[in-house]
Amino acid sequence: MKHQTVLITGGASGIGLAMVKKFASKGCTVFFIDTNHPEGTKLEMEEHEKGFTVKFLEIDLTAFDAVRKAVNSIPGKIDVLINNAGISHIGKVENTSEEDFDRLYSVNIKGVFHSIKAALPKLIEKGGGSILNLCSVAATIGIPDRFAYSMTKGAVLSMTLSIARDYVDQGIRCNCLSPGRVHTPFVDGFLAKNYPGQEKEMYAKLAATQPIGRMGTPEEIAELAYFISSDAGGFITGANFNIDGGFMGLKM
Repeated sequence: MKHQTVLITGGASGIGLAMVKKFASKGCTVFFIDTNHPEGTKLEMEEHEKGFTVKFLEIDLTAFDAVRKAVNSIPGKIDVLINNAGISHIGKVENTSEEDFDRLYSVNIKGVFHSIKAALPKLIEKGGGSILNLCSVAATIGIPDRFAYSMTKGAVLSMTLSIARDYVDQGIRCNCLSPGRVHTPFVDGFLAKNYPGQEKEMYAKLAATQPIGRMGTPEEIAELAYFISSDAGGFITGANFNIDGGFMGLKM
């Protein structure tokens, strides 16, 4: 994928951070979108010091005009779009407020819609490319206390299939990844907030929900994302890949 242009949303931390580093290390020109100014600036600087071409675009994905302007500022074509940005929410329908619901819809669904709509002309212009959406096992299985989050990931899966069908004749591939539990800063923050003093115990409990016996790493997700987005994954479209330590296939 050397010299290809990649756009990644939510690239300043967690899985997105691992993806930025993975694609940059392979010679790609990487643009990443995030609202975290300190971490985004830090990542851009660190990657430049390594000799990699990485550019931080500080914008809010919920505002389409801002997304379109940022995408249009990218010179030339876009080869790969990865929609990684997303937020989570803990709760059943009864304790999900309208504000919570709207917030998740704006980021996890409209954010994906905005970036795809803005980037499609650049993908089509160069004769095709790859769109990869970060979904979740929550899209296809009932997980306790994840009502609003699961709703958004179900929508991401459906959007993936629609894009794959509508643009296959124009050389656009569209797939999604459905991770299980992955050890990211979000997990550490969740445990510190909700289980102070019990972080290690609760981490082990969450890790054990994967039959493989541990959480995934952001780097493992990035490896699969790279394969699907590269020419090696050129025969793959309209697919949802579970990367979950056996959660979906081996859970009893």
